[in-house]
Amino acid sequence: MHLFRQRSLGDAVLIGHSTLKQDNVRLGLPEADLREARITRGQTPYPLRVIVSNEGKIDSRLKIFQSNNSPIVIFSTTRMPRSYREALREKATLHLTKSRSVDLARMLQTLRSDYKVRLVACEGGATLFRSLLERGLVDQLNLTIAPYLFGGDKAPTLTGLSKEFLPASMQCSLTNMRVLGDECFLTYRIKRKVKL
Repeated sequence: MHLFRQRSLGDAVLIGHSTLKQDNVRLGLPEADLREARITRGQTPYPLRVIVSNEGKIDSRLKIFQSNNSPIVIFSTTRMPRSYREALREKATLHLTKSRSVDLARMLQTLRSDYKVRLVACEGGATLFRSLLERGLVDQLNLTIAPYLFGGDKAPTLTGLSKEFLPASMQCSLTNMRVLGDECFLTYRIKRKVKL
């Protein structure tokens, strides 16, 4: 429910292709009160759904394409195969660039200018989150501490594999903390990059 609440605040919800494929989510809002609160704030009932994929090999049969609660926008490159383009054009708006990877800053500018998006809720994955952090495009981090332990040399972190360090540290400031049951919900403001 906490995730749905966070998602409901955004004008758009952003997800990387690998996470979308792995989790096969619709990116909707199942609770009517969350949709009603959005309408009261002057937003659409559901956030715009945004997918990022450098290669563009997105299966048009994923669950996200089976619901039409809000428009879907895909940012990719011209490396997207023609067969995928044809299948996806029927279900989403495509923004393709000639570069090898999606320019995330330009993507956010396009979302703002063309779709009037002011707040983006990014739901991952680690590669997308890391890329946004490295470019200074993250303002806030919502982190949940849950009572589960796992780990090891190859355990994933918020920014990818544990052996791959960020080129610069991110300084954060705690702005909110809420405990519910055994879980702790933390909100941090990203201050600035600190060079190592």
